[in-house]
Amino acid sequence: MLKKIIFSLIILVIGVFLGKTIFGVKKKSAPLPTSNVLFRPEQHSSSDSLTNGYTSIEFNGEIHEVKNGSKIQDAVKKANPGDLIRVYPGIYSETLYIDKDNISFQGIIEEGAWPVLDGKKELNDAFLYSGNGIQIENFKIINYKGNGIMGQAGNNFVIRNNWIIDTGVYGIFPQYGKNGIVEHNILSGIEDAAIYIGMCDNVDVKHNKVFENVAGIEIENSRHALVENNYAYNNTGGILAFITPGLPIKTTYDVIIRDNFVIENNHANFGAPGSIVSGIPPGTGILVMAADDVIIENNIISGNNNAGIIITDFANGGAKASNDPDSEPNPDRITILDNFMINNGNAPVGELKALMMTQLSSKGPDILAIGGGQGSTIRDKQRYRTFGLGDFEEPKITSTAHVQSFMLDHPVEPKEITALELGEMTYYGICSGCHAYDIRLIGVPVNAIQAIYHNNPQGIVDYITKPKKVRDDYPEMPPQDYLSEEAKMAVAQYILALKK
Repeated sequence: MLKKIIFSLIILVIGVFLGKTIFGVKKKSAPLPTSNVLFRPEQHSSSDSLTNGYTSIEFNGEIHEVKNGSKIQDAVKKANPGDLIRVYPGIYSETLYIDKDNISFQGIIEEGAWPVLDGKKELNDAFLYSGNGIQIENFKIINYKGNGIMGQAGNNFVIRNNWIIDTGVYGIFPQYGKNGIVEHNILSGIEDAAIYIGMCDNVDVKHNKVFENVAGIEIENSRHALVENNYAYNNTGGILAFITPGLPIKTTYDVIIRDNFVIENNHANFGAPGSIVSGIPPGTGILVMAADDVIIENNIISGNNNAGIIITDFANGGAKASNDPDSEPNPDRITILDNFMINNGNAPVGELKALMMTQLSSKGPDILAIGGGQGSTIRDKQRYRTFGLGDFEEPKITSTAHVQSFMLDHPVEPKEITALELGEMTYYGICSGCHAYDIRLIGVPVNAIQAIYHNNPQGIVDYITKPKKVRDDYPEMPPQDYLSEEAKMAVAQYILALKK
C-alpha cells in the first residue's frame, strides 16, 4: 500500500513538472524598442514606411541591460553608437549625460512596474543629451528641479511614451535640434512648459497629454513644426507658438496646430515671477505671439475662460521690454481654418477683461487679435465670437492634409564643430534655453552677466562649474561641470562678446 502511495506521488510530481515545462507561462524576453524614427519618406509615399508615414532605422547594435540597484550612466559609458540601453523597473536617482550618437534608451514595463528616474528634488536633470539619433521611451521621470529630458543641439531625436511629472522648469525640452518627434508622452506639474520645442527645425509633436502645467506645448523660436492630436487641458495656456526676443534664433514660422483637444486651460499661473510665461493669463487656449505663417485647423477648443485663441504682438504679449532689433514683433499671415469652438471667454482677466468692458461685455471672445500684423485670414469668421479680426480675409486654402509631417526625408548628418564654433554651439545648445540677451527668460539676462563679469571669462567658468544661488528672485542654476574646460571657457568668451 505504501509503495503504491509513493509511486503515485512520484507520478504526480513528474506530471506537474512536465505540465509546467510544456504548458506553463514562459517569461518573455523584452521586445526591441519601437523602430527608431529618424526620418520620413516623401509626402504621400507608402513604400518601406511605418503605418504613421515614417521610415525607421534597423537596430543592429549591442543591448546593455540595467536592473534596479545599478547605474544607468555606467551603461552609457560602455555603449557605442547604435547600441540599446534597456532599463528594468526600479528607482534610479541620477542624471544621464549622453554625448554619443545613436544611443537608444528603452524602459521595460513589467506587470505595470516602470523604471523610474527620481530626482528627489535634489538633482536638476534626468536626461541631458547632445548626441544625434537619441531615442528615449518608456520611462517615468519625477521630482527633478530643472528638466525631465533636455536636448542640447542633438538632431534626429525620438522621445516617446514617457510619464514626466514635476520636473521643474521644463518637461521635454529639445533645444537647437533638427529633425525629431515627441509623441505619446504624459506631462504634468511643470512650472514653465511641459513640452518646449526651443530653437528647433522640423519637429513633430503628436499624441501627447499635457495637464496642470503653466504652458502645455510651446513652439518657441522654431520653424517647421507640426502640433497634432494632443490633449492639452487644465494648463494656464494650452498650446503656444511665439518668439522670445533676445535669443540667437530670431523667428518662428511654418507651424501647423491641428486636430488637438484644447480644453479648460484655466489653471492658476505658477511660473517663475518675471519670466515670459508668468504673463500668460489663465484661461488661454492657443496663444500666437509674433510668430508667422501659423495655421490653426480642426481643433476642439472649449471652456478656456479667457479666450480660445489669442493672436498678439510683442507689445501686447509681454515681451515689450526687449530691444532686440532682429526679432520682428508682429504676427503675420496667421490662418485660422475650421475649428470647433464653444464655451470660451466666460471669465476674462486682466487687459482682456478691461478691453471687453469697453464693448459693454463681460465675456471674452473665442478669438482675439490685438496689435500689429498683416496678411492673416480666417475661414467663416461669423461662426465665432471675435474681436480685432476686421482685417482678416478669407483664406486661399481649406486644409493642411497634404502635410503629413515636417520631419526631413533623410537624417541630419552629424556636424563637426571647430574650435571657433565651440563657444557659439555651447551657448545655442545649452545656455540660451534660460538666458536671453536683454529680457528675462528663466535665468539672468546675458547683458546683466556681461556687466558682472566684464573682462573676466574665468569668473563665468568658475560660476557655471559650481554655481551658488545669489538672487532670491531667480531659480538656482544647475552646475555645468560635465562640460569640458575648453567648452566652458569658449562659451564664457562668447557670452562676453555677444552683442544682441
